[in-house]
Amino acid sequence: MRPVTDSPPARAWLVMGRRPGWKQGLASSLPRLAGTATPRSRVARRSSIRKVCDCISITFAFVLAPDDRQVASRQGLPGSDECGSYPVAFVRRAIRPSPLCASAPSLVISAVCGFGWFRRRTYRMTSPSAPDTQLSLAIDPARPYARLTLGSHVHSGYDLRSGRMQSISRHRAALAFIYAGEAVSGRPGSEPREAQRRIERRPAHEQEYRETLRRLGFKPATRRSDALEESAGEMFELPGDNAWLHFMQDDLPRLRQQGWFIDIRADFAYDLTPIDAWYAEVEEADDRQWFELELGIQVAGQRVSLLPALTELIRRSPALLDPRALARHADEEQLVLRLELNPPLRVALPFGRLKPVLAALSDFYLGDPEPQRKLRLGAPDAARLADLDELPLAWEGGDNLRDFARRLRSFQARPATPPQGLRAELRPYQLEGLSWMQTLRELDSGGVLADDMGLGKTLQSLAHVLLEKQAGRLDTPALVVMPTSLIPNWLDEAERFAPDLRVLALHGTGRRRDFARIDEHDLVLTTYALLPRDAAELGKRRFHLLILDEAQNIKNATTKAAVAARELAARHRLCLTGTPLENHLGELWSLFHFLMPGWLGDARQFAQDYRTPIEKHGDEARLSHLAARLRPFLLRRTKEQVASELPPKSEFTQFVELSEAQRELYETVRLALDRKVREEIARRGLARSRIVILEALLKLRQVCCDTRLLQRHEDGARSGRALSSGKLAYLLDMLDELIAEGRRVLLFSQFTSMLALIEDALRQRGVDYVLLTGETRDRRAPVQRFQSGKVPVFLISLKAGGVGLNLTAADTVIHYDPWWNPAVENQASDRAYRIGQDKPVFVYRLIARGTVEEKIQHLQQEKAALADGLFSEGNGDGWKLDEADIDALFAPLPKAL
Repeated sequence: MRPVTDSPPARAWLVMGRRPGWKQGLASSLPRLAGTATPRSRVARRSSIRKVCDCISITFAFVLAPDDRQVASRQGLPGSDECGSYPVAFVRRAIRPSPLCASAPSLVISAVCGFGWFRRRTYRMTSPSAPDTQLSLAIDPARPYARLTLGSHVHSGYDLRSGRMQSISRHRAALAFIYAGEAVSGRPGSEPREAQRRIERRPAHEQEYRETLRRLGFKPATRRSDALEESAGEMFELPGDNAWLHFMQDDLPRLRQQGWFIDIRADFAYDLTPIDAWYAEVEEADDRQWFELELGIQVAGQRVSLLPALTELIRRSPALLDPRALARHADEEQLVLRLELNPPLRVALPFGRLKPVLAALSDFYLGDPEPQRKLRLGAPDAARLADLDELPLAWEGGDNLRDFARRLRSFQARPATPPQGLRAELRPYQLEGLSWMQTLRELDSGGVLADDMGLGKTLQSLAHVLLEKQAGRLDTPALVVMPTSLIPNWLDEAERFAPDLRVLALHGTGRRRDFARIDEHDLVLTTYALLPRDAAELGKRRFHLLILDEAQNIKNATTKAAVAARELAARHRLCLTGTPLENHLGELWSLFHFLMPGWLGDARQFAQDYRTPIEKHGDEARLSHLAARLRPFLLRRTKEQVASELPPKSEFTQFVELSEAQRELYETVRLALDRKVREEIARRGLARSRIVILEALLKLRQVCCDTRLLQRHEDGARSGRALSSGKLAYLLDMLDELIAEGRRVLLFSQFTSMLALIEDALRQRGVDYVLLTGETRDRRAPVQRFQSGKVPVFLISLKAGGVGLNLTAADTVIHYDPWWNPAVENQASDRAYRIGQDKPVFVYRLIARGTVEEKIQHLQQEKAALADGLFSEGNGDGWKLDEADIDALFAPLPKAL
């Protein structure tokens, strides 16, 4: 309808239904309304009026009554109310009784009625079907108002990318135009004709409504959907969730203000309820082994946990837990979540808040989660609470756990000061390791120090224990469990670097009487072999610190040693190993099962969550997830990483314990040779007995290497039965670790027969190697194979390969049986350490503890001139031995540890 203007009014038809006295009323009213009358044309085709008067303008004003109906107002019109007052609605230029929307504006219409002389003959009209009379007036159409209907439809479909059935939603907006209570849609001319009703539509106005939707991002829907019935109107759609959310939150309120009628169906997915607040509730168990977490919102006056709805959503769309997929969502994007309340509600969660929640749930929900109001979690999972701490949540409870989570999230080792009395200058990376161990102690957490071999894991541990003692925290001893062969090394390094520590080695048959003295010491040493036997006695105490050296010894969690280690009570736990992972991830799980039970779940859960996805399917996301979870508790530095902190060549002495068979043979040979040497000295004098002394020392050195080298022994190689060798066993374990680290090894021995025994052992283990001895004719071939990286181990006889070779591919040198002239040893080591070497070189000397090998080493340090003269190939001018030196060289073995 348009308001009255000065322009000529449009022609209209006036038709009145039957009512008592309607003809008389019309006859009396029209002259007063029309003024003058001149016959001109016919007015109504079904009227008794045949003649019409000159066209006149009549103005009808329709106003909103208190009962929300529009009624004709006669104010200002001449005459009385003979024609009556009727509630009306405008439909296609017709007028009929109908209640209108209360928000529809009052309408003013303009109509022209022609009146003429009345004919004597009148038109017979049938009685109306409605009980009330109806006034239909063909008029200029009013401006339509828009009705927008919103609906959704959800169905299941197969997603090719994920290979799973997923819920698929379709959303539609239907546009219709309301003319006096009647809805039409589509282009004009398509609506059906009805008796005594005709609608003249306003295409221009309808197009304005369409353009409004297009400006808001809507496009005509090209595919059929069950979201709305076709009769709802012209179908439109938006490109995605964010567009729908933006429309509902920003654009829809403006459309309502502009007079649009909005019809939101109950199933529409974006009919949102505003969120009043967010909350998090933590309930911590008394033993601090677990806690319960609830995350939720305040909405519509209710406190609602989000976890059941999020869990169900994750089950349907697992990609929500993918960090890469999450990162693609902008913080302002929103996720619509349906809350199963009565009645159900939908809320929009911004990804800026949702990302930390889903990141935390990715830890908790690696498997197939079950919807639940609260999560029951192990204490290690508290680390993820730090991700939630940044959100504007109202926290309830869990202050201790949240503090732990914050410290762990911003994990950075607090700089530690080396303890007083430590007789070593810690390199920067070693000081970092000490600081890391101190920080773990503050967090009541365990850790794995996984530095490469030779970077000083033992020294860092001793510094840590000494610092704990000086701080007054070492009120009970620290216990270190290690392979038997490492007992001498720990004793030596403790005495050398931390003499203030009181050290007790629980080893050997006499160890039981030392149990009562444990509390008198700061550091107690035992072995993996003895731990299961002594578990009952050790289990009576609570140690301040429990350290597993060469912790790969418990890589099988079901071994007696692993079980016994887990059962020991200690405030803090540490693992030392250069190879925390050798064969599979289960070995790493075993270490953390000892350190922090539950951190990686049980074995079955760990296999399901990590081992199978990573090892069988190459799941990099799970690998990254596991690495992130372990990062604060695993410190590993390779030699390449700390090369700038190391000298160009580092040298280490590794003490090895003889096997029982070696000890027996060593003592037998030593007694015989001691008599022979003393008899020779008595007969010829010390200076002229040199050859006999060297021959005796050579035989003792062979026993230190392997009993099979001394063929005269009746149970030795001549009989074909190999006796055990502590040094060979130590070497093979050492090579396993070095090769696992990717190291390239030169192995020197004076005895080619010893190299043959090592060859046999390497073949049995499937280790590739090359060999160079005096009998090797083509020296270039093994050198080229090693330098090209085809083999990790090069076996070299000291005499044949000690000079003339360039082996810069090596970064490790092992002297299996050290040459007594240090200059010869240095020349051999320089095969790797020479011009062209771009890696740090590490030199290891294997020394049988308590034997002639150790005695000679002491002589090298204390009497360099004597050692040089004794073992030089010159004339022996420096040879100056006395009776005390002979006594030391041929002294009995110390008591076994």
